[in-house]
Amino acid sequence: MFSRLVQYLDSIRARDPAPHSRAEVLTYPGVWALGWHRVAHALYRRRQFFLARCINHFSRATTAIDIHPGAKIGRNFFIDHGFVVIGETAEIGDNVTIYQCVTLGGTSPDNGVAGKRHPTLSDGVIVGSGAQVLGPITVGPRARVGANAVVTKDVPEGAVMVGIPARPTMVEGGAAPSPKFVPYGTPCSEMFDPQTQKVELLRCELEQMRKRLDALLGEQGERDRA
Repeated sequence: MFSRLVQYLDSIRARDPAPHSRAEVLTYPGVWALGWHRVAHALYRRRQFFLARCINHFSRATTAIDIHPGAKIGRNFFIDHGFVVIGETAEIGDNVTIYQCVTLGGTSPDNGVAGKRHPTLSDGVIVGSGAQVLGPITVGPRARVGANAVVTKDVPEGAVMVGIPARPTMVEGGAAPSPKFVPYGTPCSEMFDPQTQKVELLRCELEQMRKRLDALLGEQGERDRA
């Protein structure tokens, strides 16, 4: 138990440069929200729905993070800041990072059957500030959702999604594992400010378009010489 807690705290420090110690990470509302959710989820699985909801409400009041007791969450889940909402049938894999004001929301079933209404986030996904991921969709491994994006369709592995509705960009995402954590879903700049994300994404797309144009011109030149 203690070794898993240490591993979890170290995984957060690897993604957030702000804390100076593991003890400081223990003050994070996201850590407490996840801890309370583990208890609530255990009660939920035992069909102790009222007790699970009581713990959920206490956690929401003290952390500003609302995780439904039915949500399934893997290891090393990190919520950076608060005001996050995670629905009942949401599923979250390992090493997922979510920034503030994110909603993993559901759709209202027309047939009256609850079923799977909320998204599934695969391992290594990053969801930027203010993003809304809605419905029973799947966000592929190591995909990144940009700030304020609204995602309503499945996201391929390693894709970077931006916009309303969200669309994949030409920015190279997390298709290949990287030893360095890249925050905010934008890998092009080491010094990245979320407030300038739109400009940063456009710059990255322009760089990729230039590379693609150079490659096409090179192929055309080879054909002309042949």
